[in-house]
Amino acid sequence: MLISLIVGLVLALIFGKITVKEIKQHVRKYTERKSGDNPGESGNSGDSGNSEGGEKGKEDIPEEESEVEEEESKKSRRSLFRRKKKEDSEEDSDEDKKEKSGRFLSFIKEKSISEDDVEDILFELELGLLEADVAMDVSSVVVESVKNDLVGQKIKRSSDIEEYTYKALKNAVAKIIDIEGKSMTELLEEKVAQGEPLVVMLVGINGTGKTTTIGKLSNYYIKKGYTPVIAASDTFRAGAIEQVQYHADNLGVKLIKHEKGSDPAAVAFDAVQHARAKGKELVLIDTAGRMQTNTNLMDEMKKIRRVSKPDLVVFVGDALTGNDATEQARKFNEAIDIDGVILTKADADSKGGAALSIGYIIKKPILFLGMGQSYDDIKEYDADWMLEQIFS
Repeated sequence: MLISLIVGLVLALIFGKITVKEIKQHVRKYTERKSGDNPGESGNSGDSGNSEGGEKGKEDIPEEESEVEEEESKKSRRSLFRRKKKEDSEEDSDEDKKEKSGRFLSFIKEKSISEDDVEDILFELELGLLEADVAMDVSSVVVESVKNDLVGQKIKRSSDIEEYTYKALKNAVAKIIDIEGKSMTELLEEKVAQGEPLVVMLVGINGTGKTTTIGKLSNYYIKKGYTPVIAASDTFRAGAIEQVQYHADNLGVKLIKHEKGSDPAAVAFDAVQHARAKGKELVLIDTAGRMQTNTNLMDEMKKIRRVSKPDLVVFVGDALTGNDATEQARKFNEAIDIDGVILTKADADSKGGAALSIGYIIKKPILFLGMGQSYDDIKEYDADWMLEQIFS
């Protein structure tokens, strides 16, 4: 019974429902009660010494046991306290981490990109565009578009700025290079449906590849089932008629030509009449290369246009000249109102500035890209393809 009592009291002590002092009191009461219940304690005086000694021993035993149990209970309570403190500490630590993490994530979710965040990025972007021969006006438009797309955008981490900048830049470039307008093939199909030839007049400065481009266009549409005719309206430059004759012979295309120094407008007119008489679907007019500052030759070009009444006046520019090609296209557009652009040597243009700028500046579509030296190296312009090439 004593052992059971002590065990019960120790458990009560461990769980904090009783004190050590109270345990001692319970043990003493228990021993006194047991002594009072012993009949030999009052009747046998000879055994009084033994009784007292026994009582003293009984009293000492619980006292020693209680001290041991008290020490063990202290250790248990200290152990329990440490364990509970550790658990509480771990719980607090986890709660603190969650709270701190929650505050941090909340801050990130609410973080918006400001102009200060992208100031350096936009500066580097504008510098990169200018170095790539992109026109100043176009660079400004691209940078402004990127800034408008970025500022106010919510991000989760600072590294997201780079991803958003890439998307914003791609979006800005996509808008610039996609100029609305019908392709040459669409216009040709419409003219054929009307029973009329499509008349295309090619203009540009010296050395941009107009005559070679005429050969490529002839080959391109022959493979599509159309029959072209070429007008040798460059009667000014020495060897120009022989050069275009070479391409016509290689491709089996009819060439309309006059003597060197003759009226180029008359040559163009005769080619149109020939196409109508023979049922040919496409007339390609080669003109003399001229600088946009040469007033006499620009006036001659206006006359060719007035007489031949072309459906398309196409500026042929060298992609490698970058901003120069854009400026030339601007001047030609002011003089005779061009309808579209063909960029030659686009395969060698690693910067892409002319392709990015020229259509946007004059608000006219790019129709074809020259991609090499052979007759097959020409590609109808596709804005999506161009966008992928720029960002590949």
